[in-house]
Amino acid sequence: MDILNMSDLQVSLIIIGIVIIIGVAIFNWIQHSRYRSKIESALDQKLDDALFEKNNNSKPHEPHERIEPQLNKDFFVKHAPKKDSLSARPLDVLTKENVADNYSDNQEYVIEPGIAESQPVLDEYNNLTNYIVIVSADAVIPSNQLNTLLQRKFDFNKPLVWFGQREKAGSWEEIAHTENTDYINLKGCLLLADRSGPISEIDLSIFRDTVQDFATQIGAEAKCPDIVPAHEQAIQLDKFCADVDVMIGINIISKDEGAFIGTKIRALAEASGFKLESDGLFKYRDENNQVLFTLTNYESEAFIPESMKALTTHGVTFLLDVPQVSNGEKVFDQMTHLAKIFSNTLGGIMVDDNRVPLSENGLSRSKQQLINIQNSMKENNIIAGSSNALKLFN
Repeated sequence: MDILNMSDLQVSLIIIGIVIIIGVAIFNWIQHSRYRSKIESALDQKLDDALFEKNNNSKPHEPHERIEPQLNKDFFVKHAPKKDSLSARPLDVLTKENVADNYSDNQEYVIEPGIAESQPVLDEYNNLTNYIVIVSADAVIPSNQLNTLLQRKFDFNKPLVWFGQREKAGSWEEIAHTENTDYINLKGCLLLADRSGPISEIDLSIFRDTVQDFATQIGAEAKCPDIVPAHEQAIQLDKFCADVDVMIGINIISKDEGAFIGTKIRALAEASGFKLESDGLFKYRDENNQVLFTLTNYESEAFIPESMKALTTHGVTFLLDVPQVSNGEKVFDQMTHLAKIFSNTLGGIMVDDNRVPLSENGLSRSKQQLINIQNSMKENNIIAGSSNALKLFN
């Protein structure tokens, strides 16, 4: 009888234990669902945070004299300096007036009288950042000879774009193909510098000679700026670009030597609007498919789709390429907002490159430095995020 009573007691305790376990599991599931819904709701409204709204309501930053960026080395990640590059001074030479002074007989290459150059696509191509040549013919340029010229566009180690004009006072259009064309004037725009450095004097000379030979073959006139001042212009442009070529990084590292799981990183990134691309980076793009900022692994291993399930890491890094993004102030706010959500959700902390926690004051100072850099670019006729800037900082 005692044995039977003892068995009944054990069975009762087991049943009570099972009920408690099931209750705890249901409670945890409900809490997890509520927390996940809260996070997803925050992600869906990532632009509507107080920080972003505060800056939306702020007055536009007024133009000012150029401020040399005082970079916080603990927070900014600067591109490796180009060979022999020096600390750049303001681009005093990069004004239309000074360019005209430096280029012999080159005033007409800024805006030619009687030629409409109001198209936005052509406004980006000026001789502040490009070596510009003009080919003027009295008749339609033969398509086969034009095609031969266009096929050499990759021979000069810098991006080259050709525009055509169908009639003397007509508008310019970028030449996409040479079939059934009837251009009488051509304009070639060869970029003076990019992230690989300034164009060489040799490449400038080869391009000029190519254009002059082409003009001779078709019986046209070629107007080409002098090589020496153009090369000096390229060097000054490169120095300035090196000075403002900065990326902002926000690191999120795990606490107490813990690790973040790859599947959780990917789920959170994709819920936030990132897309994992073939180069191993999560990229956040705008409606025009322009990259605003990226999410990378804090460690050396790239984010490869096939390996995300097995991946663990001690941190992730948000990166914003300052010269390549327009409205950098707002983009910075957006990136910072997402970084805070990632930090809270993953259970990490936001730190600089020395693993020192980032404060709100530190973020504000870095944001102001970003504003100074982009204002400096604007004052020197280079708009951050424009097609011109994307070429210069490519």
